[in-house]
Amino acid sequence: MEIGERRDGDILILSPAGRIDNDTSPSFQTRLLGALTPAGAAVLVDFSAVEYISSAGLRALMMGSKQAKASNGRLAVAALAPVVKEIFEISRFSLVVQVFDTAADALAALR
Repeated sequence: MEIGERRDGDILILSPAGRIDNDTSPSFQTRLLGALTPAGAAVLVDFSAVEYISSAGLRALMMGSKQAKASNGRLAVAALAPVVKEIFEISRFSLVVQVFDTAADALAALR
């Protein structure tokens, strides 16, 4: 799994590609928690190139959500593929992290 990174103003956009599963979730979690380390950090995870996320990947996002709340940061995800969106719906994960249809919608909300 590759994780692209870019900035839009003060918002860091992480763009993982491929699968976030047992093998790749540790590196995803490390990158996400690192991005959320500064107090008040705003991070958008663009899921447009993620084809699958396992419970290990959801756990990594949950850890990110906890860290964001603890440090007054903001975390959002956007552009879920149909399979990933179904996983989020089944697990009710949209109650854990803000989910947006597009990266543009998420960026507007994070500003």
